[in-house]
Amino acid sequence: MSRLVERFGRTGFALLASLIWAIPMAAWAGSADLSPIDQTAYPKVALGIGLVMLVVWLVLLSRLRTISVTPKPHRFEISQMSRGERLWTLAAAAFATGAIAWLNGAATVDWSPLTQAVQQGKAGPTILAAALAAFLLAMLAGVAISWSKATGAYKARTASHIYKDEGAS
Repeated sequence: MSRLVERFGRTGFALLASLIWAIPMAAWAGSADLSPIDQTAYPKVALGIGLVMLVVWLVLLSRLRTISVTPKPHRFEISQMSRGERLWTLAAAAFATGAIAWLNGAATVDWSPLTQAVQQGKAGPTILAAALAAFLLAMLAGVAISWSKATGAYKARTASHIYKDEGAS
């Protein structure tokens, strides 16, 4: 745990470690959607695993303060980020959340009524399909642009940090 905190910083470690409960909870959400239909998924198992891992994650976070970290720039350390870097990273996370939400919805929807209506040339469904496609493209473009800006802000922060360290010696 110490090596991971040293490598990613406290915030980066917390984000990375959150996957131990987020993935089972996503499995629970997907299986809860599908279970009434095919009766093959076991949503209670995934929910149980997700809740147990959430408790494990909270215990990890409670011990995070006791781990010492060498003062150096970390990519996702909120206390080190410039205002612009925080805003662009937040924007990237928001756009990624929108894209994931779109994909989650797309995975759990029966598209056949919409595709049949579009094939028949109906205006409303065609506009809806175009809007759905435009939303996904906007989310993906938003992720790319905001991540690029956040990376630029991070590079600017680390460059100024290296300059300060060199000036001190």
